[in-house]
Amino acid sequence: MSELEAERARREKTNKHQTAKQQQPRASTTDAQARTMKLADGGFRPAYNLQIVSAPASQVIVAVDIDSTGSDRGLARPALEGLAAGGTPPSDYLVDGGFTKNDDIEWAHQSGIKLWCPPANSKHGSDPYAPRADDKPGVADWRRRMASEPGKALYKERAKAECPNAWGRRMGLSRLLVRGKQKVRTVLLWFALAHNMLRAFALRRAAEVAAI
Repeated sequence: MSELEAERARREKTNKHQTAKQQQPRASTTDAQARTMKLADGGFRPAYNLQIVSAPASQVIVAVDIDSTGSDRGLARPALEGLAAGGTPPSDYLVDGGFTKNDDIEWAHQSGIKLWCPPANSKHGSDPYAPRADDKPGVADWRRRMASEPGKALYKERAKAECPNAWGRRMGLSRLLVRGKQKVRTVLLWFALAHNMLRAFALRRAAEVAAI
């Protein structure tokens, strides 16, 4: 509980209004390292936020991670840092709107990486792609890219990332039968290995057919 309360206090410093609307932190008595989250079916249960990074063209999983926060916001940078540490920093990184954070976009720009993610709709009804006076160079570049037709075409490739997610659910990854971050990470790695083996078989077969 002390860790959850500290995390809530940290979020209040940057988004006090949104944090005030959230429920008070609750710790799971089933798995102390899990976090009670709102899931896709609308219910609240102890869960982990599983992160999967894949290559769009091959749909091969290149990295996985887990997190105990219910939001993806702010998780783009750790993923990119992990890829860079492994020697495979991407030139373009496509994520969904839940990851959109100006600080991460600016950091990626300074690191030579183009972060692609849709801007949040303004509550005032203004154009989210329109430049703003306080935009830094990376964020300004991001707005221009996302508003352009080539940018919109490239971002459609992100939809291919849903295929590994769908395979995960098909393999039973929607429900974890273990407790603790270390064991959850192990399960996620097992899934990634199994998925990549299947993709290797499929890609090899496709190459053989193309060579005929």
